[in-house]
Amino acid sequence: MLPSIFGENLFDDFFTDPFSMIPSGRDVLYGKHGKNLMKTDVRETDNSYELDVDLPGFKKDEINVEIADGYLTIQASKGLDKDQQDKDGKYIRQERYAGSCSRSFYIGEDVPAEDISAKYEDGILRLSVPKADQKELPKTSTIAIE
Repeated sequence: MLPSIFGENLFDDFFTDPFSMIPSGRDVLYGKHGKNLMKTDVRETDNSYELDVDLPGFKKDEINVEIADGYLTIQASKGLDKDQQDKDGKYIRQERYAGSCSRSFYIGEDVPAEDISAKYEDGILRLSVPKADQKELPKTSTIAIE
């Protein structure tokens, strides 16, 4: 077994990040690689915003999308059985973690949930959020000064 500190391989990016051994704000789901979770691309079309959210390793039933107070929140959670055993024996080390992560986007309070579509395929959650009706700004008027 390779030597480890804080549950991760000492040789993972050791020479590129001298502070990698200091635990600070580490994500319990994927360790120091948690910063790579939920990378999101947002595209604007004429009528909608299209979001592509990277969620590799999750199953569709481990992902939840909801709207509350104008915020679209994506949550993903994963659990593992630490005492898993297969036909060849008991695992000594597993480099997968249990935990959850979430990300929120403000979309406004005028977007109904039924108008948002979601599809999960190949580790990517694709959301289509229609643009809220733009409120027309009042036209400027000149006021004569006496």
